Amino acid sequence: MTGLVARIEAATPPGRDRAVDALRALAILGVVGGHWLVTALVTDSGTVRGASPLTYLPHLTPVSWVFQTLAVFFLVGGQVAAGSWASARQRGVPYGRWVRGRLGRLFRPVAAVLVVWALAAAAMLVAGVGESTVRALVKLVWSPLWFLLVFAALTALTPLVARLHPLWPFVLVLHVDLVRLGLGGPRELGWINVVAGWLVPYCLGALVARGGVRGRTGRWALLLGGAAAAVALVLWAGYPAAMVGVPGGRMSNLDPPSLAAVAFGLAQCAAALLLLGPLRRALRRPVLWAVVAVVNLSAMTVFLWHQTAMIIVTTSAALLADGPLPGLHTVPEGAGWVLARLLWLPVFALALLVCWAAFRGHEQGGRRHGGGSLVVKESLRESSPERKGHARRA
Repeated sequence: MTGLVARIEAATPPGRDRAVDALRALAILGVVGGHWLVTALVTDSGTVRGASPLTYLPHLTPVSWVFQTLAVFFLVGGQVAAGSWASARQRGVPYGRWVRGRLGRLFRPVAAVLVVWALAAAAMLVAGVGESTVRALVKLVWSPLWFLLVFAALTALTPLVARLHPLWPFVLVLHVDLVRLGLGGPRELGWINVVAGWLVPYCLGALVARGGVRGRTGRWALLLGGAAAAVALVLWAGYPAAMVGVPGGRMSNLDPPSLAAVAFGLAQCAAALLLLGPLRRALRRPVLWAVVAVVNLSAMTVFLWHQTAMIIVTTSAALLADGPLPGLHTVPEGAGWVLARLLWLPVFALALLVCWAAFRGHEQGGRRHGGGSLVVKESLRESSPERKGHARRA
């Protein structure tokens, strides 16, 4: 372990902004933890169906405020992509080669999970598993992939949106919600927010990359203003308090992103920007940086396979146990389920570790070298030089 920490430290370029990597890791782990806490697979008369404790225990809504961290992921994505594109232009790298490289790193691991689950679904149907059960399991794995399509689209559009101020897509989200929710307009207008809503933190990240929102005063103003707007929209404009979709709810703040979710996301992004300084100081410690680096090297693998890990544990336990196990197969309607689910989280993490070991090579382009040092060097080298100046300004 000491040797691995030393190799990662030696492979890290001096200009790499370690705090930005920490924010990405926290965003991915927040999504994973949130899914594991608010998603349940209930076994009922030989079938499996999805459920959420937020349906039965609305007082757990604050959990969604902590673990719905996609805005921070888009913030980091916009900052890194804008810096990468600026560097590519300086080096004369054509747009086509630049975007192929970035999208390739994004979609290589996606292909693996799609193929595995297509084969798994076919095998389950052939074995006689009910169609509703197969549909519930496949939806659980594939539905989180929607945000990757949006992220890929924004990445491809970086040359066009990198200099767009986040206020413009925010105003667009505001008007879309005003028409579709306040004036009874067509629900299909919400599709605009699928792009515009996540364009807000993405453009904020690009703004940070070119030296904007530098002072703590501006960041605190964004934090307090975003939080106040989100609270006001929930209390007086009828938006749900949960920042994730709740089965059976009147509407979802996430599908499509609502004005309340976007305002809340801005507050999260501001909090993340305020943490950059403390994170940079903390990550001078090689051990802490090694943990962040390892998570980042496999961030997409962790995201893509975390639901599969939960399914593996849930279905394996169903086959081995005599009956439904609390926190795993039962309806999430009481404090006992929450406590039991917390005890299952380490088991989910262990199953995810197995999935990571099996599929991490797809994210790293199939490169497996002795000790992993070459993979570390190649992966940590990406975008470090172009972020050197941006990191100082941020």
